[in-house]
Amino acid sequence: MKGKLVLVPNTLDLGTDCEVDLREVLPQAVIERAAKLAYWATENAKTTRALLKRVDRLVPLALPLQQIQITELPRPAKGGAVARGASPDLKPLLAPALAGHDLGLLSEAGLPAVADPGAALVQAAHAMGIVVEPLAGPSSLLLALAASGLNGQSFAFVGYLPVDTASRAARIRELDALSRRLGQTQIAIETPYRNDALLGALAEHLQPGTRLAIASGLTLPAGRCETRTAQQWRSTPGPALGGRLPAVFLWLAA
Repeated sequence: MKGKLVLVPNTLDLGTDCEVDLREVLPQAVIERAAKLAYWATENAKTTRALLKRVDRLVPLALPLQQIQITELPRPAKGGAVARGASPDLKPLLAPALAGHDLGLLSEAGLPAVADPGAALVQAAHAMGIVVEPLAGPSSLLLALAASGLNGQSFAFVGYLPVDTASRAARIRELDALSRRLGQTQIAIETPYRNDALLGALAEHLQPGTRLAIASGLTLPAGRCETRTAQQWRSTPGPALGGRLPAVFLWLAA
């Protein structure tokens, strides 16, 4: 019998000064399931151990932390690009599941495999006939979409926008036109230290009537989501996002 690949959601407080109570963002059943897992595939072993210590405060781990096997996923190419024909062999990471043990997959924040390199491991699990078990937890993308008031019936996640000023401006205008044509909400993310630069570019290059929502720190005490037109963001920029909290940017053309 093969084990399962268990998609374990993470909190959204990584890198912040505020550590939320796990019980406020994760169901008790998820905490208990995480405590039982002895094998993990994760983005970062150090932060995984930190989460498991938090789990252990609420539900004792099945094994001492030092005996839990944590294997890091291969690092994606810079900028999130995936070179064709260069996919790493993920079978070794799935060896515990092939041997009959449940294997946890953990992202640095939110749901594994959603805007996350863990998707490749899920794909490999399906190819090997390993059952994939998703657990409920926070997703910054969906929380931001729900709080934005924009179209939740039709939306697209477009990832990171170009860093180059001219290329970014062209991409923003392209996505604004696509949003107008399809009536579709566009969703993007950015490295925290470039949050304010992206907000400025969106406010400048979106059509004045396009509604632009900025969500940051969701599930944290200082979390916020604010929706205005691009023109309103230009005339009254609001407080700086700063370079610490991840942010989600959403827009819907009028």
